[in-house]
Amino acid sequence: MQRRQAMKRITLFGLGAAPALAAAAPPPKLHLPEEEWRRRLTPAQYDVLRRAGTETARSSPLNHEHRKGTYHCAGCELPLFSSETKYDSGTGWPSFYAPLPDALETSIDFWLIIPRTEYHCAKCGGHHGHVFGDGPKPTGKRYCSNGVALKFIPGAA
Repeated sequence: MQRRQAMKRITLFGLGAAPALAAAAPPPKLHLPEEEWRRRLTPAQYDVLRRAGTETARSSPLNHEHRKGTYHCAGCELPLFSSETKYDSGTGWPSFYAPLPDALETSIDFWLIIPRTEYHCAKCGGHHGHVFGDGPKPTGKRYCSNGVALKFIPGAA
């Protein structure tokens, strides 16, 4: 074993053997031409998912969704959030304190001059919203989502 790898194992896991880590494979990427996205999505979905738009606060019926289930990307149907992590943030947009594993990717945007962390679907790259550090325990995160970018599937969460 090379010295660098050995030092990395010690740094990450302490002295001794590194535990086996089961990493889930990220979803395969979905790349479609813009014409196909326009065909698949409503104008409001296209504006949010493909152009990073924002729906009007308090306009989403998902704000009042309280059943158990899973919230999927409206663009590609990748499961993004469990209803178990949904909460009322008081912001007017559906909010979650944690995504499902490997469901989201993030980037920094400067649309409002102040840098914000944007999150988007790991499969199709569709914009969903922003993540803030003012959420509830256990994560302290608030994934503030545009409801039009989500599709709710009722059932076991």
